[in-house]
Amino acid sequence: MTDTTTTFDLGPQARTVARLADGVREEQLAHETPCPGCAVRNLLGHLTGLSVAFRDAARKDLGPTTDTPPDAAAPDIGPGWRGELAKVLDALVDAWRDPAAWTGMTRAGGVDLPGAVAGAVVADELVIHGWDLARATGQEYDPDPAALTAAHGFLAAAADGDSGVGPFGPVVPVPDDAPLLDRAVGLSGRDPGWAPRS
Repeated sequence: MTDTTTTFDLGPQARTVARLADGVREEQLAHETPCPGCAVRNLLGHLTGLSVAFRDAARKDLGPTTDTPPDAAAPDIGPGWRGELAKVLDALVDAWRDPAAWTGMTRAGGVDLPGAVAGAVVADELVIHGWDLARATGQEYDPDPAALTAAHGFLAAAADGDSGVGPFGPVVPVPDDAPLLDRAVGLSGRDPGWAPRS
């Protein structure tokens, strides 16, 4: 996997995710999403958990939040989830604004990796799950260009061109001239044309 020294501000993408979360209606929490096995409430719980884990990865504060592999069980949300998610997204952004976050080694999901790669991974998480959330709840989605570029770069580098398998499962073929977001979504194992079942 390519280790890049390019840094960028996660703030714009985190604000986009926070806006999408704020637009979720209570009756939509049980709706399906493009993220396999996740209802909207589970996706929001995952976003909360990954924000904490990657905040700590940026700080090199290694421990339970960074050492535990992603749980097979779908996470859930509590009654104060809107405020909690907004708070941990802000902390995530602040942590990655420290240039030291992008240097040296860190850990996330129980995997040791360079800080710059971890930054690309968290961009991927915010971009792709932002798309998941927007699609599931019928909201407009315009990801931050820097985060989208980093997410696509991570997904493309992690995909095995021979087997057609990406880091999250089989790649969904997307035309080379498709928008960058569609290409990133396809590399994440999702169909860019996904829509909720009526």
